[in-house]
Amino acid sequence: MRKRLSILALALFLLLSACGPSGGTSAAPDAGDTADSAPSAGTDLTVYGFDAGKADAFLLTTENSAVLIDCGEKGFGKTILSYLEAQGITKLDYLIITHFDQDHVGGAARILNRFPVGTVLQTAGSKDSEEYEKYTKALLNASIEPVTVQETYSFILDGVQYSVDPPRKAKYADDTSNNVSLIVSVVNGENSLLFTGDARTERLQEFLSYNARTYDVLKIPHHGKEEPLLGDLLESVSPAYAVITSSAEEPEDSAVTDLLAQTGVETYLTRNGPVSVTSDGTSVQVRYADVE
Repeated sequence: MRKRLSILALALFLLLSACGPSGGTSAAPDAGDTADSAPSAGTDLTVYGFDAGKADAFLLTTENSAVLIDCGEKGFGKTILSYLEAQGITKLDYLIITHFDQDHVGGAARILNRFPVGTVLQTAGSKDSEEYEKYTKALLNASIEPVTVQETYSFILDGVQYSVDPPRKAKYADDTSNNVSLIVSVVNGENSLLFTGDARTERLQEFLSYNARTYDVLKIPHHGKEEPLLGDLLESVSPAYAVITSSAEEPEDSAVTDLLAQTGVETYLTRNGPVSVTSDGTSVQVRYADVE
């Protein structure tokens, strides 16, 4: 009888060991805090939206952290590096490439070749372009193995919570290159910001099917081009502010700015100058960075 109980106990132990912990989100290497920590009361967070033409480049900083979401077009890495140096920033904790179009990955190679980067997060897939080839070569030269985000990837830096949401498909019926965009949620205390890359209809449908949060600031997807689901996105997210990355040569669609005005969203265009967002965890301020 005693031998039988010992065998049963051993079998139960092996079964539990094989199962391991369940649930959770992707672990973030060297993120400091864990994604399951209690929500922070907030810290001083600054977001700098570069005037990069019709391209995305956003730098998020706190006293002890720096995260870059996208890098603008080819050649724009030099501008980003100059800004990092001017701000006294010595390392990027994370570089997030939402997708591989040249107006998002173009400046990445120069940054990776000349600036310390902790972790690189990227979407799945690849791109047949010179910018993508230079990006992958720069990763190799920097001995960085990028994390291809295939399930929600969460991390906390200096009390700010980041959640990187991946596409649910490898290929979409329309515009796969943009629809594979990572969507990045940033929460600082009571404040929240959403960066949508160039997500189009199918990708937005995915996000809307499970989004349960409102956001103070929304980076409008795809440079302010007219999008059938934009109204649904605004209803779900309910932003107070919107930022559009566009240029004088390729401006945002008037239908988009009209809809934002009708819904009472205060809108900022990077073609009018860099946009600064500041959050202390309880309130958010948005202005053009060159306006004191």
